[in-house]
Amino acid sequence: MNIATEVWRTRLEAELKDNILGFWMKYTLDDTHGGFIGEMDNQLQVMPGADKSLVLNARILWTFASAYRVYGTAEYLAIADRAYDYLIQNFTDSEYGGFFWMVDEQGAASQPKKQIYGLAFAIYALAEYHHATGRDDSLQHATQLFHLIEKYGYDPLHKGYIEALTREWEMTDHLSLSAKDMNEKKSMNTHLHVLEGYTGLYRVWKSETLGNKLAELIATMLDHILDEDGKHFHLFMDDQWQVKSGNISFGHDIEGSWLLYEAAEVLGDEALLGRVRKAALSMAEAALNEGIEPDGGIWNEADLNGYIDKSHESRDWWPQAEAMVGFYNAYQLTGDSRFLKAAENSWNFIEKYMIDHKLGEWHWGVDEFLQPLAHAPKVSAWKCPYHNSRACFEMIRRLGETLHLKETI
Repeated sequence: MNIATEVWRTRLEAELKDNILGFWMKYTLDDTHGGFIGEMDNQLQVMPGADKSLVLNARILWTFASAYRVYGTAEYLAIADRAYDYLIQNFTDSEYGGFFWMVDEQGAASQPKKQIYGLAFAIYALAEYHHATGRDDSLQHATQLFHLIEKYGYDPLHKGYIEALTREWEMTDHLSLSAKDMNEKKSMNTHLHVLEGYTGLYRVWKSETLGNKLAELIATMLDHILDEDGKHFHLFMDDQWQVKSGNISFGHDIEGSWLLYEAAEVLGDEALLGRVRKAALSMAEAALNEGIEPDGGIWNEADLNGYIDKSHESRDWWPQAEAMVGFYNAYQLTGDSRFLKAAENSWNFIEKYMIDHKLGEWHWGVDEFLQPLAHAPKVSAWKCPYHNSRACFEMIRRLGETLHLKETI
């Protein structure tokens, strides 16, 4: 089913404002302890005593700062201010610098390690908050985090960034983001989100040092994280870039395809942009050919041979959001109608299966029978408003550009 561009854009904006942003404003404020709740199940029951993650709070800040920047609405600014204040007051390590990975329900550090992934998201959020409000203190916090990552998290011998350090910025054996991640020195996921954070920061802080580091990071990802066929990211590596994992992550591949292009575009490096364009289209093509079902949904992962165990694998919310943007980005770069159709199908799948039309927000995911995952949370350390809201922001902007282009032809 082809969707008229203006209709699609209208539906996305309604989803963004009424369902996603509205849900987080209505249900997730922690009026007892401050900030936002740490976890909520899929029936909207708040889980008492849940820790509050840096990722969740940074993503809330990014989301509502973006909403305020785009729409200028006071209620969005109020949520962004709340998120910023809580982040600075409760996650800041005033003794050693940087932000804690996790705080408890009362706001005291419960996991004080320095996870580069989390710090990158804080940069992303703080830069966007500065972009939206002009507040210099937010930019100062973001640039301080950039310098800390470069001082302690950067690998000067082999390039790239290690996963984590202790609270005191010392080496640690506790590297992984979560129980399902490998405990290796380097990961695709951390590099992808350092890229994202640095891109957001470069938009508002044209530091030559930052620009050079962003260009190096793009090249590092193309040289060491993208496989030799240019189709998929390797997921985990040791410090010398020896691959330690075998799975394919379709969600990260399609997300990375457009984030890499965005980064090179923001830098304005034409030679690098040409190289990234080739990689972005190769990754989008592979995701389309290997990871998409006829109903338009994208699977999370496959094994090294491309086999998807559908009886155990799910289709989570965030790859669907990223697929819509990634495929539309590929369409904008090529004019290839296959990518446009894939983006439309992603949105149709989201509307039909991902959006929780009864309780609000999006389901975590669906199983092989397209039923919502029964015990997955609606809010958690990882279930945040960022992938779905960002997909809406991106598509609203991109479809607007398409409409403008049609009007000028």
